[in-house]
Order: sequence, then structure tokens, then C-alpha cells
Amino acid sequence: MIYGLFFGDSITYGEYDGVFGGWVDILKRYALQKYNEGSTNELILFNLGIGGETSEGLVKRIPHEMKARNSADGNIVFIGYGANDLAVKDENQMIDAEQFKANIETAIQHAKLYSNEIYLVSILPISEKIDSKISTTGKIRTNEDVLVYNQILKDIATENALSYIDFHSAFLEDKEILLSKDGVHPNEKGYGMMAEIAIPIIEKYL
Repeated sequence: MIYGLFFGDSITYGEYDGVFGGWVDILKRYALQKYNEGSTNELILFNLGIGGETSEGLVKRIPHEMKARNSADGNIVFIGYGANDLAVKDENQMIDAEQFKANIETAIQHAKLYSNEIYLVSILPISEKIDSKISTTGKIRTNEDVLVYNQILKDIATENALSYIDFHSAFLEDKEILLSKDGVHPNEKGYGMMAEIAIPIIEKYL
């Protein structure tokens, strides 16, 4: 029995998807279906996404979460952060780029105690409608910052020989169709596309 642990914010959690419950929930159902159809391994997926969380929260909880959900048969870890870290509120970035890099690297060190299978998940592009504008929560996000933080994730993945899941590129062209009304979270179509991209990854463990 292999465990898949998905750490992240509201996009990992699946917010704004009233149809499928988000990309991780789609993967959960897929893994269960494959097991019922006779796949070799039972893959149990845990959605550990928390709305509004930054990489600061991840660093605090990952040692405990990993310890509590550690399978003797192996663990797969997905880390998807940055959309909240890069947001600017009251003229301050929630978590600046340097600290973001340090936090993700710390989290990876914790994850490596339990797993060699670690995936970094890219930040999604944001809608042009909200780029550089103050949201209802008082936060400003820019696509420019998204590129900077995604580059940090790519570099960390390369340096640590980890896999990088590039949802950003997949969304870029049709983002206005794949994002929900708030311009940050995917809609059900967007979450469906994320799951399609991620299914071949989890297939390897089934």
C-alpha cells in the first residue's frame, strides 16, 4: 500500500470546483477504480491542501504530516505552493522569493526522510482581469511574479533531481477558459485538465 501525499493551498484542496472536488480528488477516485479493477498496488491519496496557506505553513506541518502518514511500502509527495506566497498585501509580499526558496528546500529535506518520489507543482497563471489588481481579499498578484516563483521551483527541482509538474504551460494559452471567476483558482474544466496531466504520473505507482 503506497501513500500519495498532496501538500498545498486551496488549489490542491480543490476550491471552487463543485463538480469534481478538484484535481486531487479526481486522482483519488481514479486510483481507487484502478485498484478495484485489479491493479498491483493500492495507492491511497491524501489531500493535504489548506486554503490560504503559504510555504511557511508547509514548513511547520510537513514533519508531523509525513510522520503520521508514512507507509512502509513507500510514499509519493507532491508540493504545490507559491500562489499565496507571491501575493502582495499592504505593500508587502506574503513570503518573498528568497524565503520561499528556503522554505521549499526545508520542506523537501523533511520529505526526503520518508520518500524519494517528490514532485514540485508549478503555480498557475492568473487571469488578465486580476493581474496587478487588488482582489476582494486585498491581495495583488502578478503573472510576472508567477514566472519568478515558478523559476525558483524549477531550479530547486533540477538541483535536487526532483520532477516538476508544469501545469502553468498547460494553462497559459486557454487560462481565461480554465480559471474560475476569481481569476486565481481553476474551474472544473481547469481541474479536469490538471488531473489528466497528473494521471500518467500516478499510473507509475499503480
